[in-house]
Amino acid sequence: MIKEMRTKEQRREAFQVMQELRKHLDEKTYLDLVEEAHLKDMYRLYALYDGDELVAVTGFKPMITLYYGRFVWVCDLVTSEQHRSKGYGEKLLTFVENWAVENGYQSVALSSGVQKKQAHRFYKEKMSYDQVSFVFKKGLTP
Repeated sequence: MIKEMRTKEQRREAFQVMQELRKHLDEKTYLDLVEEAHLKDMYRLYALYDGDELVAVTGFKPMITLYYGRFVWVCDLVTSEQHRSKGYGEKLLTFVENWAVENGYQSVALSSGVQKKQAHRFYKEKMSYDQVSFVFKKGLTP
């Protein structure tokens, strides 16, 4: 079952799995960021359950840019470590793709850390994603 995490309690429940991907976030910061992203950027958070157990989460947002046109950006996609290689990531990413089509978006895009070779293989080989760019980041001091 895939369920949207709309309430603070639901989002808190997803934190344990999300923290495996976003290790730098404490629970309060995570909840604050999810709420702000939801209100300002239409960020959506979904969880995949196996029975009663939350095993994977994804966060995404619809966007429009001149490069991609109308697309969905996958901000977060993680399956809990003990449940990896069971098809949960594939189910969630397919869910995002279907959501995008149903809502009039032309593509799905995401970024993956350079060190995540296994994830890259998953996106390319299992999910048929093309590597179309490099992402660059610069931290700024206020």
